[in-house]
Amino acid sequence: MASPSDLESPPTLSAQLLESRPPRSKLRLVALTLTAAAFLVALALFLADGSASRFVSGLARKLRSDPIKEHDYPWTNEMLTWQRSGFHFQPAKNFQSDPNAAMYYKGWYHFFYQYNPTGTAWDYTISWGHAVSRDLIHWLHLPMAMVPDHWYDAKGVWSGYSTLLPDGRVIVLYTGGTPELVQVQNLAVPADASDPLLLKWKKSSVNPILVPPPGIGTSDFRDPFPIWYNETDSNWHVLIGSKDSNHHGIVLLYKTKDFFNFTLLPSLLHTSTQSVGMFECVDLYPVATGGPLSNRGLEMSVDLSNGGIKHVLKASMDEERHDYYAIGTFDLDSFKWTPDDPSIDVGVGLRYDWGKFYASKTFFDTEKQRRILWGYVGEVDSKDDDKMKGWATLQNIPRTILLDTKTQSNLIIWPVEEVEDLRTDGNIFNDIKIGAGSSVQLDIGAASQLDIEAEFELDNSALDGAIEADVTYNCSTSGGAANRGLLGPFGLLVLANQDLTEQTATYFYVSRGTDGDLRTHFCQDELRSSKAGDIVKRVVGSVVPVLHGETWSLRILVDHSIIESFAQRGRAVATSRVYPTEAIYNKARLFLFNNATDAKVTAKSVKIWHMNSTHNHPFPGLESLFES
Repeated sequence: MASPSDLESPPTLSAQLLESRPPRSKLRLVALTLTAAAFLVALALFLADGSASRFVSGLARKLRSDPIKEHDYPWTNEMLTWQRSGFHFQPAKNFQSDPNAAMYYKGWYHFFYQYNPTGTAWDYTISWGHAVSRDLIHWLHLPMAMVPDHWYDAKGVWSGYSTLLPDGRVIVLYTGGTPELVQVQNLAVPADASDPLLLKWKKSSVNPILVPPPGIGTSDFRDPFPIWYNETDSNWHVLIGSKDSNHHGIVLLYKTKDFFNFTLLPSLLHTSTQSVGMFECVDLYPVATGGPLSNRGLEMSVDLSNGGIKHVLKASMDEERHDYYAIGTFDLDSFKWTPDDPSIDVGVGLRYDWGKFYASKTFFDTEKQRRILWGYVGEVDSKDDDKMKGWATLQNIPRTILLDTKTQSNLIIWPVEEVEDLRTDGNIFNDIKIGAGSSVQLDIGAASQLDIEAEFELDNSALDGAIEADVTYNCSTSGGAANRGLLGPFGLLVLANQDLTEQTATYFYVSRGTDGDLRTHFCQDELRSSKAGDIVKRVVGSVVPVLHGETWSLRILVDHSIIESFAQRGRAVATSRVYPTEAIYNKARLFLFNNATDAKVTAKSVKIWHMNSTHNHPFPGLESLFES
C-alpha cells in the first residue's frame, strides 16, 4: 500500500500543454457510449473463452510476473559484487549519507559527506568523509575531515555547510550531537588554508556557537546554512531548520558578523502552509526567470533590483524522507520567503526527485558558474545484505539546476556535462515502431552501465481516439507498467533478463483530463526489479509537463544497482536502487516497450552509450592512511 508520502502532488502549470483535444460537446456522450460497448464486447469474449487471460498481452503477462516471496535471498558473492557502482561516488567500504560542504577551492572540487568509519549503517560514530576531484566525476579519497571527538559532537559530526568569506577564508558550520543528544551548531576552519586539499580541520575553541533557542526542541535544531552576506552592515545570514508546536516546518534566521556571536531575528524566514513536520537540510538560492542569466546558476549575492529573479526554498522532510522544493519570492527587507503558489509549498508540492533521494544540498560552482545539486541515494535491501556487501548507499551523479523558463513552474534538473566524457561505444536507433502490447530488444550487448537518451511519439489516431477522461491514474497506486491504458505505458525496460521476468520499467502514461487536455505521468516501476523478496519495491513518479510540439523524452543513467531517470529534459526525475538476481553482468538487457491497449508508439530516436568506470581510490601518496 502506498503511503501518503508516495502519492503524487501535480504541479501547477502556467504554460500551454501538449494539444490533442476532441470537441468538448462530444466528450461525455462518446465516452459513455464507448464504455458501455467496450463492456459488452469484453463480457462476450470472457464468457466465450472461459478466462480473462486473453485480455492480457504477452508483454503484460511478463510484466505481471510475481517476484519470489523470499525474505532471506541466497545472495552470492557474484551478485553482491555486481551491485557496486561503476561511475557513481562511493568510498571503498562502510556507510555514507548526507552530502556536506561541497566547494571549489584552489583547483579542486571538494566533497564532504556523512561517513561511518566502522559499519554499514548510521550510528553515533558518524563523521565527515572527504574526497576531491578535478571534474566532479573522478574522485580521490582523503582522510576523514572531522570525527566526533569533543563533548559538543560526541554523538556525531552531523550535516553542515561551507562558506567562502570575502577575504578568501573558508569556514564550515555543522551540527553536533551532545551526549544528551542536544543538537548544537559548531564552527570549524582549515588548519592550513594554503593547502589546496584542506587535509586538516580545526574546531573552534568557543564551540558550540549556537544552542536551541527557547521554544525549539533540543532535537529539532540542525543543518546550518549561511545564505547571504550584506555588504552594507557586514552581516551574514544563516538558516537553520526546525519545526513548531503545531508540527509545521519552520526556518529560523540568524545574523552574525564573525560566526561567534549570533542574533536570532524575530521573524521566521518561512513556516510551512501545512503540518509537514521537521525541516531538515534547508536550502535557499536564486534562479533566473529569463534573459541572459537563465542558462547559468546564480549566487545569493545576485542583484535583485532589476527583477527577473525567483528564489527556491528546499527542505528535506524528516518524517517521510523526501526532498521538496517550491518557487517563490525572497524579500530582503523583511527577510521573508513566500511561495508563488501556497498549494504547492515546501513539503506538499514539488520534489527534486520522486524516487530514492534525500538530504540534498546545492553549492554554487564558481569555476563554471552553475548551481550543483547532490543528494544521497539510500539502500532498500536489508541491513544484513549491506553487511554482506560491506558498504551501503550512494551519491547521485551531480546535477545542475535551472528554472524551467518555458513553464515558469518547475526546475530543470540535469546531470553535469562531465558525465558525458564517460561515454563510449555509442549506438543509435531511429524510427522503431512498437506495437501495442509488445517489446523490442535493443541489441547493444551487456547493459549494466549505460547513458540512454530516447524520444517517443504516439500516433495521431490514437491521440484523437482517446476521448474518455482518465483522471484516476497515479504512478504509486497504478500497479506499474503492467497496468494498461489507451495511451500507455510506454518507455524502456532496463536491467532486464531475457524473458523480462526481471526488469525495471521507466515509462510514460498519457491520459485525457476532464478538460480534454492530455496529461502525462512519468513513472519508474521497481516491482519486478529483482526476484529477491526482502527488498522495498515501489512505483514512483509524478505528472510531468509536456508542452505543445514536444515529444516524450527520457534520459536514463544505468549504473549497476542505481538508475537515475530524467523526463522532459529534467522537468521530473526519479532515482531507484535495484538488486537484480539474473539481469547482471553480460546477462543485463535493454528493451523498448509499449503496453498500451491501442496506441502505436514510435521511438523516434534512441541513443545509447556504454559508460566507462571511474576511479574511487585514495589520493596518490596517501594510500597508507586508508589501510585497515
